[in-house]
Amino acid sequence: MELLLLYIIILLWNLFDFSSGVIYNKGDMEKHFACDSQGFPQKNKIIKLYLSSDDLKIECFFQSESELSSKEFLGVFTSGGLAPSLGIINSTYTGIFHFNLTLFSDRIYWLINIPRENITKNTDIAAVEEWLVRITLQHGLNIYTTEGTLLDNVREPILQWDLGTLMTKNDITKVYPYVVDLKVAKCPCANDVALLGFILNTTYNGIYIGLSFSGFWDYNDTVWYNLTDTIYSQVGEEHTELSVVDMVLTNHFLVILTSLGLFVSGDLRYPSSSVLTKSTIASVRVLKNNKPGLNPKFPLFVFPSSFSSPVGMVFHPRSHFLYAYGNQVWLSIDGGNTFELLADFHDDIIKNTYHSFYTSDITFVSQSGNVYLTKAGLRRYSKIGSISDNIFTLYYDHMGFIHKLTPDHFEPDVSLTTLGNSRGIFGQPPDMGFETALAPQYISLKEIIFYAYVPANEPQGNIYTKKFSNMHLGKVIHSRKTGTAYIRKVLQHNTPEGFLSSIIAEVINPFGIEEANESSCLSSSLSINQAGNASYKLTLQSQTPGINSSFQDLDVEKTVVIPGYSSFLITRVLDAKNALAIATMPERALSNMSFQKDSWFLYNLGHKNGRMWSIYAKPCNYWFQQDHSLSLNVLKYIDLGKSHTLKVKVIPNTKGVRTLEIPLLKVIVGNANLLEVKAEGSFDDTDSYVMKISAASKALRQGSTSLALVIWGASTECFVTTVVPTLKNSCSYLKSMHHIPSKLIPLEDWISGVHKDSQGFNMIKTLPINYRPPSNMGIAIPLTDNFYHADPSKPIPRNLFPKSKRSGKFKQCANMSTREECNCTNDQKFSHAVAFSDCREKVPRFKFPVTQYPVSLGIYSENGRIPVETPYLVTMTEVNRRENWKLQHSVPENVKKLKNYLESHLNAPVYNPLGLNLSIKGSELFHFRVSVVPGVTFCNLVEEFQIYVDEVPLPFPGHTLIAVAAAVVLGGLIFTAFMFQIRNIHPSDICQKFMTRNKVNLSNFSINQMPHR
Repeated sequence: MELLLLYIIILLWNLFDFSSGVIYNKGDMEKHFACDSQGFPQKNKIIKLYLSSDDLKIECFFQSESELSSKEFLGVFTSGGLAPSLGIINSTYTGIFHFNLTLFSDRIYWLINIPRENITKNTDIAAVEEWLVRITLQHGLNIYTTEGTLLDNVREPILQWDLGTLMTKNDITKVYPYVVDLKVAKCPCANDVALLGFILNTTYNGIYIGLSFSGFWDYNDTVWYNLTDTIYSQVGEEHTELSVVDMVLTNHFLVILTSLGLFVSGDLRYPSSSVLTKSTIASVRVLKNNKPGLNPKFPLFVFPSSFSSPVGMVFHPRSHFLYAYGNQVWLSIDGGNTFELLADFHDDIIKNTYHSFYTSDITFVSQSGNVYLTKAGLRRYSKIGSISDNIFTLYYDHMGFIHKLTPDHFEPDVSLTTLGNSRGIFGQPPDMGFETALAPQYISLKEIIFYAYVPANEPQGNIYTKKFSNMHLGKVIHSRKTGTAYIRKVLQHNTPEGFLSSIIAEVINPFGIEEANESSCLSSSLSINQAGNASYKLTLQSQTPGINSSFQDLDVEKTVVIPGYSSFLITRVLDAKNALAIATMPERALSNMSFQKDSWFLYNLGHKNGRMWSIYAKPCNYWFQQDHSLSLNVLKYIDLGKSHTLKVKVIPNTKGVRTLEIPLLKVIVGNANLLEVKAEGSFDDTDSYVMKISAASKALRQGSTSLALVIWGASTECFVTTVVPTLKNSCSYLKSMHHIPSKLIPLEDWISGVHKDSQGFNMIKTLPINYRPPSNMGIAIPLTDNFYHADPSKPIPRNLFPKSKRSGKFKQCANMSTREECNCTNDQKFSHAVAFSDCREKVPRFKFPVTQYPVSLGIYSENGRIPVETPYLVTMTEVNRRENWKLQHSVPENVKKLKNYLESHLNAPVYNPLGLNLSIKGSELFHFRVSVVPGVTFCNLVEEFQIYVDEVPLPFPGHTLIAVAAAVVLGGLIFTAFMFQIRNIHPSDICQKFMTRNKVNLSNFSINQMPHR
């Protein structure tokens, strides 16, 4: 009961951590869960999950000190209705899955089984983004969050290739003595998939490459290949001094620069036995109309002469930040148009840079082995340690952990407590101070200037070693006695003499002053007189008899601070009562002034007797939160005329330091001509800075741009200082148009083929095998090329007439002998697309006649569903060229002009999709295609739907009967005339004789009657 109460208290405490978005930089992210997809998880290991062609099965347990306590945790959480949730996230997708709530008595872990198709339905080989997985105790609450990665082993291109001859551990060990350097190439979309190449000396030959799919966390997981024979097969003969020079792994190709030339793989999406082919090197230019342009994209930028040893230039991944490095580092935030100086290393040279897209970390390694860190777009950097290995390279995995790779072992950072900022492999955080004295000058109780002293006799080449630099911006200065201050600004200047640089700092903790027992001079009053152009003479005037008060050699490099006046750095002790000093602010240094005891103070920030001050990185000073997004660097599509809004919050975490009322976030647009970007920011009641950024698509120009959000004042110790969402002014691959049936039929009924309405009419029609719809020439004469329910092994009906025999072509079943070989998936069998008509078996069935059928359409995207209405005008056709159908729609006055314009250009009827009705007077299958007109969207929005019209009554035969009767009568008359002619019978003579006989008889009858009368 006590244990249950304790856990409930823990949960309630963590509930206060609830927010609508994930908050970063709050502190160390510990590993609470251990999970694995390939067996029972091991403690204290980074979560690495792998998606195969089978279902994803994950086992997780709660990490605690013992198995018993872990089981108790699971039991308490499960009994309370809590089970972990698994978030699968990348820049375009977020899926939430829940572990089973039931906890079996013999199990100390949670289990989840996710069908592959619930994550992705694609199985083709393609470069896809590796997923981030985030496991929390309960979805929506930031409780015991643990992060890891999920890699699709089925689709990752380089994993499907046989790079060369496999090497054993003994084989690769023999190569170690000849390695002089290392090269790493990682997959752009899945940084855990990487290659490690050995650069060899001239006494050994070969191309030896290691492949890792787990981010080089374990040396034994690396698969080694020997590509030497492959290279020799391309050049035609063996050569000496064969070695890797450089490597690049793109989404589609592996490029290896060797001492014998450049070799490029085939398309990695189509594995083959031949990996590499020799290629020539080509220059890269800006393309215009698919032709190399002669003019540069930007005007030439001329670096100053101080940038004397340039080494290279590199873009930070998926951003517009360009870094030029050598003895200096220059940053361009506009893709190379302009540059600004980030760091000056003088006689040391940066030889390599390493980048993490996930954390925005950028690490610089110099010739002397010093290691520096900055964040993408941040105008400050820190020294984080050094490396003493002669042969090494650095590598960031997909989660932003840095690894040191050497030929015979890998050294991942083991300090997993701080996600993304793992730098234990470089030793303890170094002191970024330098060997000189500092002179403090108070501006106010909370603001202070520290001047760095440069002796007059300092050699010109060493002056830079006694000056503040940009590296110190944003750091914290510490006094060995007491006191800390946050460095807000670094200044370079030529005056006052002796002080060539200074920093403006905000006091966090007050700085300790010297006491009389440390400097006896404090027991006297002090007079100040100018002794030269830049020096002042300090003279002690004893106030208390019997007290020994004097300057000592230990007072050199201490600073006299007088409130309201200039400070004075003691540079030389002349005698016990006199010393020389230089003023920090000569204009406020009054000559012939005296100051009583206790009205002046002495600070010791010298270095003569051991440096009394130091500079270290500031702990993370800002939290970062973005609403409604679980991914740091999202990819968003913006369609024509649409907009997208990002909302972020920067929360100050600066104890003892005031928050300046200036924007805390800087927005940098990579391509300002592509989208219309607006940013609005303000401080809320908690001093948090909230910014709303909207990007709108206003032009018919497609493209993509990065949008960098930089917390300009953040410490390099923060996990998140820079967020780089990518905005594409184009159609989202998730955006599509769908026909909404008038009556929905459940999937199980589609499978069974039976779904009856209230009158017992089956609304599903199973098409005959190798069915083709009728043509305008008749039911028995199909003329379409589209087969439905195709089976190459079965006869083709309605194939008697020559025109029918010439039409009809299999698509998916082409060159197949049976339907099984067509490999129709369930999705294809239920697809309305004409491309999959071979697979289509069942279609919606309607009674004749179909009148006023509502053609209802909807546009679906990651933002939900919207109805298709103006300005989305549509065209509609029957794919099998059938007639006997018509559409009815209403056209508003404001749309008529647009409709007429489009019809004249498209040469097709254009319809208003709102209130569109269809009537059909024909029979059997009608297959319709609806398309949105161009110019209103970047998407090719096309939808197809089918209607089978059945139970068509026989037509009334009146016309046929009349025609037959007329033909019979006419034929009879012709036949009778023919018979009369051949028998020489003249109907006219017969009629005349008949008429004459009738007259004679009539006359006789009249005579006989008269006598009787």
